Amino acid sequence: MTTPPTPAGSCAPSPCGGAGCGGDNCFARTARAALPGEPRPTVTRVPESRVDWLTADAIWWGGRVRKGVALRVAPDGVVKPVPAELAPPDGVRRFPGALLPGLVDAHVHSALVDLATVRAGGVAGVWDLGGNPAQVQKLAGSGNPRLPRIRYAGPFLIAPGGYPSDRAWAPAGSRREIISPADAGTAVAEAWSAGAGLIKVTAHAAGPMLPQPTLRALVEAAHAAELPVVIHAEGPGTVAAAFDAGADLLAHTPWTEPLPDSLIRACAARMTWISTLDIHGWGDPDPAREVAVGNLRRFVEHGGTVRYGTDLGNGPLVPGVNPRELRALRAAGLTPDEILTSMTEPTGPGITWIPGGLDLSPDTFADSLATARVLDDTVHPR
Repeated sequence: MTTPPTPAGSCAPSPCGGAGCGGDNCFARTARAALPGEPRPTVTRVPESRVDWLTADAIWWGGRVRKGVALRVAPDGVVKPVPAELAPPDGVRRFPGALLPGLVDAHVHSALVDLATVRAGGVAGVWDLGGNPAQVQKLAGSGNPRLPRIRYAGPFLIAPGGYPSDRAWAPAGSRREIISPADAGTAVAEAWSAGAGLIKVTAHAAGPMLPQPTLRALVEAAHAAELPVVIHAEGPGTVAAAFDAGADLLAHTPWTEPLPDSLIRACAARMTWISTLDIHGWGDPDPAREVAVGNLRRFVEHGGTVRYGTDLGNGPLVPGVNPRELRALRAAGLTPDEILTSMTEPTGPGITWIPGGLDLSPDTFADSLATARVLDDTVHPR
């Protein structure tokens, strides 16, 4: 980010601003629309001698499998699928299997997992949704090529004494109490100055919760800074509170009770839900998983947008692409193409390689995708 947060009520910058936006060179045309505050694509003309060209048996890009295409990778990492005949006759790296955008887990806690293992498990990027800002910022800026790209939310913004201040797993410095609506703008500015790409707020009915005016002030301050707001909503009334405040995402599919269909329909029209279905039983499904899958199924039926996320660090979850989460998403009614869309971004971090090919058959898709690897200069296929 290069400009400070815009005060609430003032004019925000253009939502894109990348060169060539909306034209043939706009990478966003080949993938789902970006969420508010997501990194935006830019296009820079570079000499073709510095461009990397890749091709494979199949390439999944922009929501579908594409045949007869190659991937043009600019030095700045911008990837664009183009007709294969436009690739140079020499210097094209050819891969067996399938290539697709880098996969992203949109709910991870970096302090509680080994991120190198996560990347080795096929995840090219993560969203850290609550941690010590200084520590996460250090990880994100380390330049370590063996770590996934990290987009982070900074601390949990909570009511005084609210969740997760009473949890032993929440590291020191990972939460910031919001005293009043007037404190909201300061808290958002602090997170922004620490490099946060999202704002994480908690609404936990079992403990102190932010009053609605304070919650709304946080959302307004974040939106003025062009940062999306993710809310941990747990317990009766919390999803409605998040929706009424104007939040952009829920950190989890709601699981504590079946939601009214009218509320799910309203959420589907405006919000994104991060899945995190496998936290309910970790492979041994419990009743909460069934509630969550049922809520998500109706959310999807009403046209809601889903992001793949696991809450990695919360119990014995797979440290990489999680086939159990994928199967739960299938149970909620998402097709394999829709699941892949939920795992990728317009300016995704790198490229994924599936050596044995991408199997989109509903019964075997999860196991196929679980073999994914992040493509880098250590991979040298025959």
